[in-house]
Amino acid sequence: MESKVTSGTELSSKLERFWDISGQKILSIEQEFDISKGAPVFTVEGKYASRGWTEWTQGFQYGSAIIQFEATGDAQFLDIGKKATIDKMAPHVSHFGVHDHGFNNVSTYGNLHRLMINGTIENNDQEKDFYVLALKITGAVQAYRWTDLPGGLGYIYSFNGPHSLFVDTIRSLRALILSHELKHDLRTENDRVISLLDRAVDHAIATARYAVYYGEGRDHYDLWGRTAHESIFNTNDGQYRCPNTQQGYSGFSTWTRGLAWAMLGFSEQLEYLDHLPNNTFDRRESAGEPVQEIFLKAAKATCDFYITHSALDGITYWDTGAPGLSHMGDYLSRPADPYNDYEPVDSSASAIGAQGLCRLGHYLNLQKKGSGDKYWQAGLQVASRLLEEPYLSMDSKHHGLVLHSIYHRPNGWDHIPSGSKIPNGESSMWGDYHMRELCLYLHYALNKKGYYTYFDGVRN
Repeated sequence: MESKVTSGTELSSKLERFWDISGQKILSIEQEFDISKGAPVFTVEGKYASRGWTEWTQGFQYGSAIIQFEATGDAQFLDIGKKATIDKMAPHVSHFGVHDHGFNNVSTYGNLHRLMINGTIENNDQEKDFYVLALKITGAVQAYRWTDLPGGLGYIYSFNGPHSLFVDTIRSLRALILSHELKHDLRTENDRVISLLDRAVDHAIATARYAVYYGEGRDHYDLWGRTAHESIFNTNDGQYRCPNTQQGYSGFSTWTRGLAWAMLGFSEQLEYLDHLPNNTFDRRESAGEPVQEIFLKAAKATCDFYITHSALDGITYWDTGAPGLSHMGDYLSRPADPYNDYEPVDSSASAIGAQGLCRLGHYLNLQKKGSGDKYWQAGLQVASRLLEEPYLSMDSKHHGLVLHSIYHRPNGWDHIPSGSKIPNGESSMWGDYHMRELCLYLHYALNKKGYYTYFDGVRN
């Protein structure tokens, strides 16, 4: 990735155009997508289709409308997001079978609660209590999905079962944190009380320990910042067994969307930890490394890996070990090519990763823990590239907002257009949502309107 300074003025003009296009896409999906077939997941020939293991993208659909309102003030999008949250999202709050609560419910109930607390929408105590109750429950339900590990750690296990830790789940910790900040906890047998903050921190430490590599000789493919999509454990004794993947090329390569989840998840949790009293983790740190240092090491490692292993313009391919990359020569020394004959790029990984880069850069500069400028500028560079063609979708007939997203390359779920050898030209609901979230983040940061975090209103 080439180091290039991107100006706020340049980005501001691109953002203004972005929100116009974004609003059109939301309305077209509302008018044309048949929700009775399930949640929209990714586009096929420009139209959103439903296909997935769980309905993990529904919150992104309605959360997108809420973010659109926040950025533009257009009340029709608030109406769409609020009505759909009330009518359709309750099953996600009490869903014990998934690790996606931070995706579905923080994107909807969480965003609405945040907007009411900060005064963007009119306060209504009954409505606010409704959001609070949903957020309390979703955090506890997510935390209940738990596997203990030796030494006091543990993790929220994936839909694959108790043996499986997904790197994605680092972003579902938002649900536990919000529930904790709203004075809730998890109650189990015999009224055992479990701290949701402790569970969130334990899961994050387990992710940092097992899903992120640090170039310390763990295996032959141990590189600073490489991530494994899935970490496998023996549930009989809690011992770690091996890296694995569901959507990447292999357990020993780096699926870049998983990398991006880690970049963003650790960076935003660092921001949260910074708002806690200094002695919060004294008890647990007496015999180990400070929690903040564990999170910071993981955030820096994954962000460094992204910078090193993305193309010249900051866009990443879907997996850094994908076999077709060997046929592309020095592909990192030139801008990413979504229309090549060998391996697809993944714009959704780039959108998620860009926010992680920006948040880490801001954190480092604010805390004076080394310069964050390289991360901040890298994040702006990726955002700027995604805000222009061929990534920003200019076709009003195309449901997608950000083109060239990849869902499940190994399963062959992604559409390959006629005349192409690889998937390209399509969008995903998570990619479009996270692009909106990235642009909302920049909307606040560049216009000096404050600093946007998911925990606004519950932790000041």
